[in-house]
Amino acid sequence: MEYVISGIQQVGIGVRDAEEAWTWYRKHFGFDVPIFKDAARASLMTRYTSGIAETRYAILAMNLQGGGGFEIWQYTSKEPVAASAKHVLGDTGIFAVKLKSNNVEQSYQSLKSKGAHVLGKPEKSPDGRMHFFVEDPYGNLFEITEGHSWFKRGTFPNGGVSGVVIGVSDMEKALPLYKNILGHQSVCYDSTQKFSDLENLEGGKDTFRRVLLKVSGPCRGAFGNLLGSTEIELVETKERKPAKIYESRNWGDLGFIHVCFDIRGMKLLAKKCTEVGNAFTVDSSNSFDMGKAAGHFSYIEDPDQTLIEFVETHKLPIIEKLGLFLNIKNRAPEKPLPNWMLGMLSLNRVKD
Repeated sequence: MEYVISGIQQVGIGVRDAEEAWTWYRKHFGFDVPIFKDAARASLMTRYTSGIAETRYAILAMNLQGGGGFEIWQYTSKEPVAASAKHVLGDTGIFAVKLKSNNVEQSYQSLKSKGAHVLGKPEKSPDGRMHFFVEDPYGNLFEITEGHSWFKRGTFPNGGVSGVVIGVSDMEKALPLYKNILGHQSVCYDSTQKFSDLENLEGGKDTFRRVLLKVSGPCRGAFGNLLGSTEIELVETKERKPAKIYESRNWGDLGFIHVCFDIRGMKLLAKKCTEVGNAFTVDSSNSFDMGKAAGHFSYIEDPDQTLIEFVETHKLPIIEKLGLFLNIKNRAPEKPLPNWMLGMLSLNRVKD
């Protein structure tokens, strides 16, 4: 047996006001289906919160056209800390979140018409796909990129999270984790040069090594059809020593706090991570309860201490108002949930 990674479940986004941020993400990115809203104390995360069990409020929201969600995360026990300086491409950590689009030009025009801060015009990435970058009101950067993996088409030109852009200090040290543990074995490009499609970003005119990794083969697991194919782009600057995006700040402070993968087989994953010298730094051991959702979560760090979360979902609300929940704890790891069942999540959609 082996563990199964279904895809990116969500990216954690630290904000000052979760409800306000979610309103913006609904209107601009179509993340209008709440999977849960939960207020609790993050007692297991003290390793990353200066030894203090902080309280927080979180909303997990998704765009049901396909892709991962946003875990919109707000401290309720303290004021979140912003970075002391603007992030520069190549700084270590999650620099941008990729959202897939079925029509990049339409996504570009839609965001511009809504007054979003769009950086430059759509251009081709090294693999020939069109893409562009947009910044939310809180300084977080998103890359809208051509995507071909969809669950259910809707009215928004973009879907959910399809990947992340992560700054690394040493590409050769970073690659084994992303390829061998996370299973992104397919190298779409590996190029070192100056890139015209990055010039509108902070520091984007420097020389970089860019490596785009993807999962080869079909999506697997209960939520594979919904989460779809994922990609990880690693970026190493060749002209300076990178800063750390979360230097002197805690998990949960403002920005992209982690990337989370949906998995089955947590014990098998723990064994693999330990064997390769990248043991879990946080482990809920058995089960967590986030309001109406439950499961098992853990964290590891990449060589630059970027946080990667794993969640094995045990219970998920389908129609919370009717008390309808989905229990998948004992489901066969690779067996996908029926599309009609996942589609019922749309009954929770919030309309503005």
